[in-house]
Amino acid sequence: MSETIISVKNLKKNYGDFEAVKGISFDVKNGEIFGLLGPNGAGKSTTLEIIETLRQKTSGEVFVNGFNLDDSPNEIKKIIGVQLQTSGYYPSLTLTELIQLFAGLYNEVIDPNTLLDSVNLRDKAKAKYKELSGGQKQRFSIATTLINKPKIIFLDEPTTGLDPQARRNLWELIKSIRDAGTTVIITTHYMDEAEVLCDRVAIIDSGKIIALNSPDKLIDELVDTGFERPKEVKKANLEDVFINLTGHVLRED
Repeated sequence: MSETIISVKNLKKNYGDFEAVKGISFDVKNGEIFGLLGPNGAGKSTTLEIIETLRQKTSGEVFVNGFNLDDSPNEIKKIIGVQLQTSGYYPSLTLTELIQLFAGLYNEVIDPNTLLDSVNLRDKAKAKYKELSGGQKQRFSIATTLINKPKIIFLDEPTTGLDPQARRNLWELIKSIRDAGTTVIITTHYMDEAEVLCDRVAIIDSGKIIALNSPDKLIDELVDTGFERPKEVKKANLEDVFINLTGHVLRED
């Protein structure tokens, strides 16, 4: 059994009389891809922002790699990587310049080309951020979470708006990051994505965790209740058809 790297105990977050997070508890194991799933407004983003030290909790306990959030938020910041939204980048800087900028903020020495190699963007080293395609921007965004060599990275809906090739390419990138030993926390509204990527998922609704297990076990539990799909499940889906016909190669400007 892998050791626990994130432990959340009875976490609550209130905004006045509104309870956004209602006493949730869960652990994340070192080296896994852990999905936090739920509809909009369920409380998943609030939960992650608290763990990321970006939002104050109302009560409860959070430990990250043994550090207590209340006592050591700066130590936690040193060991996590958080995916920025598009607005977090200077659009007129090149990718190399952006990496050097962020490395300076982290007081890290890093070879931009090596980092860009890891996300298949070395040929874009001199391109400006605003010139990248959607898939390239997402891959670069993930690359920036790795600059400080974190133990844990947080990815917020990383494949939203991407075409099928770019989406599957990003899946492989996320798996490779996990396989290199980094714990990945991901949110997504694509259940097929969570099923492919996540070792375990927590489903949160109305501020409470309503299920937590591996995708396979959650599916088995549903089937055991007698649930059946109204349509026969085929061995492939339309996205598989699309990829098979058009190829896996990324089509980027």
